[in-house]
Amino acid sequence: MAAIDNDWLEPLSAEFRKPYYAQLYKKVREEYASFQVYPPAGDILNAFHYTPLSSVKVVILGQDPYHEPGQAHGLSFSVKPGVQIPPSLVNIYQELHDDLGCYIPDNGCLTKWARQGVLLLNSVLTVRAHQAFSHAGFGWQTFTDAAIRAVNEQDRPIAFILWGRSAQDKSSMLNNPRHLVLKSPHPSPLSAYRGFFGSRPFSKVNHFLEENGESPIDWQIENVT
Repeated sequence: MAAIDNDWLEPLSAEFRKPYYAQLYKKVREEYASFQVYPPAGDILNAFHYTPLSSVKVVILGQDPYHEPGQAHGLSFSVKPGVQIPPSLVNIYQELHDDLGCYIPDNGCLTKWARQGVLLLNSVLTVRAHQAFSHAGFGWQTFTDAAIRAVNEQDRPIAFILWGRSAQDKSSMLNNPRHLVLKSPHPSPLSAYRGFFGSRPFSKVNHFLEENGESPIDWQIENVT
């Protein structure tokens, strides 16, 4: 597991010293030694590496990593170039097209968002192959909740996009009046038609950022071919 070496270290360093984290680290090491686990160990903390705390403008919360080969690389909803775009991200792209007119790209790699200040954070950061949410009991949520609280405490306007019940359960931690909290159904095919489509989160976020003197996010993911 690659260590955090940017400004996330200060608010999260206390977590590394707590008993739950020692147990979490031990369990994760054992899983990687015994099973196929995603993402690759060096990518587990990519959300923090790509988006320093001081750069966070937007938070998009996911549940846990994709659990099929080659998909997960440490950013919620994102897959590496060349990997088939998962159904939830297909629907995210469709809403982005309907909201802002962005063309639908040929890849699902969202690192461009992360580098602009979009924290793509899953509540659980590892998963055993083919077993969704299999690491839910390891303690990851305690760690990622600490990260969410650290963002909530930032004294600048930040937008939180909470898709689905799992993400919306985190809203009780978001009590900073400077922030924007957007809630809608999850973009998965099972729920996207219940209010995700038409929710226009991308334009709402950009309007909020611009109103508060921040530069908007360029949401367009470009084709790689």
